[in-house]
Amino acid sequence: MLKCESISETIRAYRNGEYDKDRTGSDTKVKELWWDWFCKDSSLVNKGRNLLQKLNQIADSKKIDAGKTYVWFKNHCPGNGTLYDSMSISDIETKDVIYCIIPKSGHFCDEGKAFLYGRADKFKKPIVEGTWKDIKNWFRS
Repeated sequence: MLKCESISETIRAYRNGEYDKDRTGSDTKVKELWWDWFCKDSSLVNKGRNLLQKLNQIADSKKIDAGKTYVWFKNHCPGNGTLYDSMSISDIETKDVIYCIIPKSGHFCDEGKAFLYGRADKFKKPIVEGTWKDIKNWFRS
């Protein structure tokens, strides 16, 4: 079940190790960040931790209002490629997506490339196309 806590809260919990397994071995907290997936349920934990690590690298950006936004993850199954993951940063009040971030595409035509889309142009063309480092640098600029 998707949990809509602010990015500030999510990153605080991540940095405090709350997304690591608890004493019972439960990974429930990581799974709460997923909205939709096509992979095995057991894969969500490692995929989620990987996306959280990336979110941690950009969460302090002035381009993200971490107190008024939340993050959610999606695992995609393209008709022309392999499964891949994305994270979306959305407004807490309206639930509108502000950014869609694909750290590594699975589409055959652009396999391995990273993409950042934004609502400013209604997600028509990428703000950034290249590598994760390019996306990270855009958020830090």
